[in-house]
Amino acid sequence: MASLTIARAYQHFFDTHPNRTLALTGGTLNALGDVIAQISQNIVTKEHERRPGWDAARTLRFFCFGFGLSPLLGRWNLFLERRFPLRVRRGQGKVSFGALSKRVAADQLLMAPLGLVFFVGSMGIMEGRNLRQIRQKYADIYAPALLANWRAWPLAQFVNFRYMPLPYRIPFQSACGAFWTLYLSLLNSTEDQKQDHEEALRRTIQ
Repeated sequence: MASLTIARAYQHFFDTHPNRTLALTGGTLNALGDVIAQISQNIVTKEHERRPGWDAARTLRFFCFGFGLSPLLGRWNLFLERRFPLRVRRGQGKVSFGALSKRVAADQLLMAPLGLVFFVGSMGIMEGRNLRQIRQKYADIYAPALLANWRAWPLAQFVNFRYMPLPYRIPFQSACGAFWTLYLSLLNSTEDQKQDHEEALRRTIQ
């Protein structure tokens, strides 16, 4: 009953304020993924090492990224819905596997690389990195993240585009993306630690 009430409330807010609803939903689930990532990092920290605790600013950065990107993803899903209709007539006929495959291919070949460009660049800017450090981020983590994306996301997007109604595609994607955010958060954190260590060495030498 509670889940049904939440679904109805979400549908209402999506119908009346779609961009705000997608932004808040995407931002919240993105932040949740980072919280999970930070908890995981604390768990695997060795006993003799100092546990870093919860970095609220880092979680806020992930919220802001999800908040900003989700409305864009909503418009992208609407474009795919119109450009590659799964049925010739709404509610009639079999689902076209060809159209479904085109949706997934377009998403993975266009939006996935672009989304990672936004992720790496926005994280670098929000972290206060300089241009050299942001370029280094792209060099170190962009290609591994994109390859990991292509291993994990096509199947999830097949399910998403095939079975999820349009208003629920971003929440479904964001829910699956909690685990993806976990991966990105750990990857970005490792790169941040590397750059902070290099910067500390550079200052020591100077």
